[in-house]
Amino acid sequence: MPASHLTVSNTDVAPLSSNVNALPELSLADRRADHSRFVQRVRRRYPDELACLPPGEPVRSSMQACLGTLTQRGLPMPAALRVLRQLVLERLVVLDCEEGAPLQAVTRAVTELAEIALDVACELACAELDDLFGAPQYTDAQGQTTRAQLWVVGMGKLGARELNVSSDIDLIYVYDHDGETAGNAQGRNRISNHEYFGKAVKHIYNTVGETTEHGNVFRVDLALRPNGNSGPSAVSLGALEEYFLVQGREWERFAWLKSRVIAPAACVAAGGANALRGSVLPFVFRRYLDYGVFEALRTLHRQIREHASKRAAGNPGRANDVKLSRGGIREVEFTVQLLQVVRGGQFPELRTRPTLDALPRLCRASLMPQASADALAEAYRFLRRVEHRIQYLDDQQTHVMPTRDDDLTWMAATMGCANVCEFLHTLDAHRELVAQEFDTLLGGPTNGGCNGKGCNGKSGPADDLQSVLAQLPEAFAARVSQWREHPRVLALKEDSRFRLVRLVQRTGAWLEEGRVSEEAALRMADWIEPMLRRDSYLALLQERPSVHERLLRLLGAARWPARYLLQHPGVIDELASQQLLTDRFDAAQFEVELESRRVALRSTGEDDEEALLNLLRRAHHAEVFRTLARDLEKVLTVEQVADDLSALADSVLRLTARWCWARLKNRHRDEPAFAIIGYGKLGGKELGYGSDLDIVFVYEDEHENAGEIYAAFVRKMINWLTVKTGEGDLFEIDTALRPNGNSGLLVTSFQAYTNYQQQRGSNTAWTWEHQAMTRARFVLGGVSLAGRFDAVREDVITALRDGDSLAREIVSMREKVRQAHPVRGTRFDVKHSPGGMVDVEFVMQYLVLLHSRTHPELRANTGNINLLRRAEAAGLLEPGMGEAAAQAYRELRQIQHRARLDEAPTQVDAAAVQASADAVRALWQHVLGPHTGASRPA
Repeated sequence: MPASHLTVSNTDVAPLSSNVNALPELSLADRRADHSRFVQRVRRRYPDELACLPPGEPVRSSMQACLGTLTQRGLPMPAALRVLRQLVLERLVVLDCEEGAPLQAVTRAVTELAEIALDVACELACAELDDLFGAPQYTDAQGQTTRAQLWVVGMGKLGARELNVSSDIDLIYVYDHDGETAGNAQGRNRISNHEYFGKAVKHIYNTVGETTEHGNVFRVDLALRPNGNSGPSAVSLGALEEYFLVQGREWERFAWLKSRVIAPAACVAAGGANALRGSVLPFVFRRYLDYGVFEALRTLHRQIREHASKRAAGNPGRANDVKLSRGGIREVEFTVQLLQVVRGGQFPELRTRPTLDALPRLCRASLMPQASADALAEAYRFLRRVEHRIQYLDDQQTHVMPTRDDDLTWMAATMGCANVCEFLHTLDAHRELVAQEFDTLLGGPTNGGCNGKGCNGKSGPADDLQSVLAQLPEAFAARVSQWREHPRVLALKEDSRFRLVRLVQRTGAWLEEGRVSEEAALRMADWIEPMLRRDSYLALLQERPSVHERLLRLLGAARWPARYLLQHPGVIDELASQQLLTDRFDAAQFEVELESRRVALRSTGEDDEEALLNLLRRAHHAEVFRTLARDLEKVLTVEQVADDLSALADSVLRLTARWCWARLKNRHRDEPAFAIIGYGKLGGKELGYGSDLDIVFVYEDEHENAGEIYAAFVRKMINWLTVKTGEGDLFEIDTALRPNGNSGLLVTSFQAYTNYQQQRGSNTAWTWEHQAMTRARFVLGGVSLAGRFDAVREDVITALRDGDSLAREIVSMREKVRQAHPVRGTRFDVKHSPGGMVDVEFVMQYLVLLHSRTHPELRANTGNINLLRRAEAAGLLEPGMGEAAAQAYRELRQIQHRARLDEAPTQVDAAAVQASADAVRALWQHVLGPHTGASRPA
């Protein structure tokens, strides 16, 4: 039957057998390893040596034992390595095909075989070259003569520990320092380190790659080194760093993504090779989101496809390549690597080499749906196992499906399929899924999948801005026209300028269709102009039309988002998330993700203080932006926005406390015995965008230097939260509500805090501080302190008070606040005017402080709206008054929220809020009116 399931395209079909349908259902007997011509050769050639490899799965220890046995039998080390490879691969065919060993067991064994061989080869090379030329040396920073080291860097599947059974190995040789060798025993034959290591490369090749009567250990490919086959065989670390900076190409970033120092083993174990990681990481992973690599990957993939097509032109069977053809292994790897390179600079937890390890990480980062990741993982395992069976047949480095019926039958049986038809159809299904995922990620066969007017391909993109102006509305055209002579636009590279033209054209098309507003387009122009120096944002908007449209909708909804995006442009990538409008902030998940990023940074030695500060800031800004997007799309209410922002602040405080304590030099215990008490908007869970945090720090620790230790700890925390880095800051911190205000200690013992609040001694809290206590909340700290704080708070708010005296003090404080925020003219300030939000807050503080002693339902810090309803239910307010005031408070809060988003005044036409203001005035008059004295202004 025709093998249409193995096609590279819709037109290229490679014929397989015409009678596979006639094959009977396969059995275990059809899975025998000795169908492999390679296995047959090994068993004929090495019958006595087969027992040298200990039974079971080949692992490092058993392969090293086998190698020792072979050398004891008289084989030279290079020959022993070659025979070891034959024995290991024969064993793997048996384990894989007859016993169903997992893919990881096979790839790990082949990888460890390569590591053993390269380590042995390095030892042999150094021993011989040291005798001839002496050790390669350099003078270190302390003036000491030190041996220079050669690092054998494994690329691709070797670096990722997922080597296939007949693979070649891609290597790059790097040495750490230039210098000169010490000379031989007679002090002669000194050569440069560069020459020494060049000779070492040749020696290692002879040990591992040269073909002898026993074959080779691995074919060696050095084409990925700097400047390819025209470059030196070994390059110094300094030269490599310069190459990355000046000449490194985008496709090389994908190659170096999986790089790993393989040998010598002693260097790897000692950690000396970690210096290479410091050079590779900033080359592979950029600081900002890097959507510019999409085009680079398209170009690379197109070249691979074209090369595969040329190879298949003279041999149609080559079209059925499970690695390079459409939907093959390479497309799974490209899909994963592209997402890693784009986001790995900001999300270090994505920096992992193995493909199957990266897929779940992409899911956790919301970069790929779980179903897609599971399907790609299943497809990858299937394709890799098929690849191995192709190579088991003759030990050839090929990925092309065989055409012999008996080979296909054997492959189907060893894959656990009932017959060849089932095998081929399963293969076809996996390849089609991979191809669809890959094409979706890269936007299909065209650049970004959005080349035309809008995204439907009606017309090709214009060549320059001038030619687009006629298609734009007048105001937007005038704004874009200014770019024609703008220095930043003129400085753009050709491809970046082309992206800008396409974005303008697409925006114009959406304006014509009515999908976005002209105000949004103008704000986008204002936002993007300062961003032109970072063409990755142009690439992102071009590659993701859905992000472009969401951005325009968001900018059209209010002014403040544009300012936020200008301060934190990296958050724009959040608009690509499928879960953006469906999820809510999850504190536990947020903290787990940041901990995983911190661990990832620590694994590469990047977890310095600045890196952690920026990590916190990027994550916080992204979460604020997600909440903002949901807010503007009216997915969240004002109360839900405040809940999420408050929960986010709590999480940031917990992480900051944990990380600061771990880095505190004079810490004396594993966990700090301290707590943070939130007041004001944080305490009441009513945070808005840009709100500062009113907090008080307390500790309970008997250590003799506790006060000094926790003062240093709190200062460090405040610095972490407030200092501005390249990623901005987190919060402004206000500690004025601590005992004795700004003249008091920055952090106090919990007992001193309790005495102050409960009026013990001469130094006690004022009434306004007890008002603040009504909205206080335990934010973080030990469980025992949480319970004790709740008890203190309840004691304070339920204390016996004289109603008249309390009312006079609260009215007096309200008057001071009013005078500090005068409202001039006839307009109504939703917060400070009589009948505004502050009146509601003062009324509720009075009711809580006076009546919670006899009405326990008022003690909980549940927010003003809920407390108003509880007060009415308790009979403290007239029927309907609490509900009316609650609705009024909600409306005023919504007006304030929207005004701030649009950077508009919170003073509105009094007539527009007459009903709400009247409801609040009625509440004030009923509760505090008799104590107000002179009538308040209306």
